[in-house]
Amino acid sequence: MTDLLYMTDAYAGTCEAMITTVSQELQAVELDRTPFFPGGGCQPCDLGQLSISENVLPVDKVWRESGVIWHRVPGELPPAGTPLTARIDWQRRYALMRTHTALHVLCGVIWRDYQAQVTGGNMEPGQGRLDFEFESLHQDLVAEIERKVNVEISAARDIRTQVLPRETAFQIPDLIRTRINLLPDGITHVRTVEIVGLDLQADGGTHVANTREVGPVRVPGYQSKGRINKRIRLELLA
Repeated sequence: MTDLLYMTDAYAGTCEAMITTVSQELQAVELDRTPFFPGGGCQPCDLGQLSISENVLPVDKVWRESGVIWHRVPGELPPAGTPLTARIDWQRRYALMRTHTALHVLCGVIWRDYQAQVTGGNMEPGQGRLDFEFESLHQDLVAEIERKVNVEISAARDIRTQVLPRETAFQIPDLIRTRINLLPDGITHVRTVEIVGLDLQADGGTHVANTREVGPVRVPGYQSKGRINKRIRLELLA
């Protein structure tokens, strides 16, 4: 079982590790510990490199398959047992952390003030979008939402993560904000992300430690994706 550093420390950008499994079919390796986030919950996977002595191998895809975190490495694969240094593209990861937290602030504001559930989402470094169950949306309301999001970000709210037994986690009101519960029945423990004083929900991605790290954001636009499905876009300004 790989030690998933990103689950407990999103700021762990590098670590010493060892290759435990090699898949020629997948052109990928499994490590005994990793800082790489494999993607999920609308957050893309990390990119980076594996350094073996003087040899630097790019990691161009990371994903989870049947409980294994695979790191795709082009070219000849090192054998199992090889020690290495795993290093993520930190600039990209940190931009994703800030973006992900900003989207949680957006989700928290909309749930608190409008009780609208999330129907979908996506993000890239510095920008993202969430779809909500709004019957109607207009520019004045979007501007109001943008102001409220920036107020919450500037409030310098701490972000806390916790892993709870499934039974304990599901006693938390409104833990799942998506219209469809995306947590499979087989998951025995649930990771929660709390923006203290604003938002608490199940989430497996990486976040900053305080909303002040997000900085100001803007909502450049919105779209109607159906009668009760509206898309709100969000961008970091710095």
